[in-house]
Amino acid sequence: MNDEDDPKEYRWQSGYEKTWEAIQEDDSGRLEPSVTDMIRRAKRRKLLDREASVRLGIMRHVFIILDLSQAMAEQDLKPTRQICTLKILDEFIREFHDQNPISQLGIIATQNKVAKRHSDLSNNPQRHLDCIKRLHELPCRGEPSMQNSLEFALSSLKHLPPHTSREILIIYAALTTCDPGEIEATIQKVKDANIRVSVVGISAELHVCKMISKDTGGSFSVSINDLHLKELIFEHLEPPPASVKMDHTLIKVGFPHQVNTDARPALCMCHLDDLPPLNTRGYYCPQCTAKYCDLPAECRVCGLMLVTAPHLARSYRHLFPLKHFEEVPIEENQSYHCYGCLKHLTEAASEKNVYICRICKQVFCFECDIFLHETVHSCPGCASNPAISQYSST
Repeated sequence: MNDEDDPKEYRWQSGYEKTWEAIQEDDSGRLEPSVTDMIRRAKRRKLLDREASVRLGIMRHVFIILDLSQAMAEQDLKPTRQICTLKILDEFIREFHDQNPISQLGIIATQNKVAKRHSDLSNNPQRHLDCIKRLHELPCRGEPSMQNSLEFALSSLKHLPPHTSREILIIYAALTTCDPGEIEATIQKVKDANIRVSVVGISAELHVCKMISKDTGGSFSVSINDLHLKELIFEHLEPPPASVKMDHTLIKVGFPHQVNTDARPALCMCHLDDLPPLNTRGYYCPQCTAKYCDLPAECRVCGLMLVTAPHLARSYRHLFPLKHFEEVPIEENQSYHCYGCLKHLTEAASEKNVYICRICKQVFCFECDIFLHETVHSCPGCASNPAISQYSST
């Protein structure tokens, strides 16, 4: 288990650090401003780490492999690891489909040494949310099987077109894995299929999990509490850098309009298994006229990707993200007003820096800077000025 090629060292291997010296009292003897400043620096550093000029795989196919073994019944995360993780996944699924509307998600659970697919790859978030509700009632039993889970996901992902991003996100709580054979052979097949595997550990670091993520180009991390677990899972909302093996190709898509006429009622293709009542409302594929009740969807008849213009626009922002604002310190006797929230920014108001858009030169506070880059993805100063384009080359 030598990791000599890994430059990162464990905390207990590093030198003696006086971490408490980073926290200092202010003039009134309070520690809160120092802690707030550390949190802001961490958020800002995370924002600056995102690379804007990297090719991304925005058409993603992601399988979530969830460990539902006996280890998920532990109560170090309240009320249990299982319930805490499922609540986080409920939020993750909603946010994933909002930020990645032309991507698909699937859910696999592993327990009792086997793996079972509870939700197929689909871009219908409601189907996955119903699956999460059913998993709340599923008892945690036995041991997980990492190999069976990877083989299950591999059987679906390896047949996808080469221009798509194939990903697996494993949420693992057990300290063991009970596999029927050599897991190294399965890891090699996953690697050959150009599948990126990332692992989020709940209990401790496992060598096999670290090896899988390292060999496939994914990420590996271990949570320390429920808030950290949510942060680690939500890091996978952003599309990963595209693999060098991913093909460049043009994708044919259809833009169906919603039709509500007095025509003959028809059954929608997305609910053939549920058999809903017949109606005339829906979206009709422009290529084969198959009916769908919601978008986005992949036509089951002709395979055409059916989307709307807003869906493509939300995916487009991953390719051209909002440029980083310039961080400028507030000098003495200087004052600014935030263009976003109209907050008065002065040195006396415990604000050390302001953030200025490089294009429209409007000033923003720290909270608005983070909100615009993580949620809005556009600058209100540029958007309100028709003479300025936020995607200009300047």
